[in-house]
Amino acid sequence: MAPDTERTVSMSLSGMIHEGILGMPANPRGLVIFAHGSGSSRHSPRNHFVARQLREVGLATLLFDLLSEAEDRVYEKRFDIDLLAERLAQASAWAHADPELAGLPQGYFGASTGAAAALNAAARLPGMAQAVVSRGGRPDLSGESLPLVEAPTLLIVGGADTQVIELNRWAKAQMRATCELAIVPGATHLFEEPGTLFQAAQLAADWFTRWLIPG
Repeated sequence: MAPDTERTVSMSLSGMIHEGILGMPANPRGLVIFAHGSGSSRHSPRNHFVARQLREVGLATLLFDLLSEAEDRVYEKRFDIDLLAERLAQASAWAHADPELAGLPQGYFGASTGAAAALNAAARLPGMAQAVVSRGGRPDLSGESLPLVEAPTLLIVGGADTQVIELNRWAKAQMRATCELAIVPGATHLFEEPGTLFQAAQLAADWFTRWLIPG
């Protein structure tokens, strides 16, 4: 297989077809499934930037739409963490059953509300996700699920995103699993400042390499 190929995949989630973008490096050693934030989609340029960095260290990536087009028009569904987590869990099961992906250890990467969905899904499926990374996330929205998460978790927050830093510190205190908080100096919530998204992507790559790739 040529290095770093991307293709569109279709998954049946909750009886509806959801489109995804599967990125495959040569000889992938793990799979990272992305959970986007509210109002975003599989086309998120920030998540695609991170995905490219992950593929450079040998990790396959899957970006998909958590909600259907009709569901996304209902504002409340964008913040229905249980629903979003269920979709992520179903996508995880789809990948686990796919012949090309079945043998790969899985991790979850969540941004904004997607971070809460990733942690909820990890709590629902102990052992399925072997690592979780949150970027600018709202892990506090996972609430009672936080102590149930077993996967090692990295919380990445911008240094200028002061309110979200405190919410992440609170979430970290609720967790029993290995959990670290990484603050990227000068970054705001969307990591739009030069070089900050690259720093976040490198932190994620290091975390997934540490916990997903044997040896």
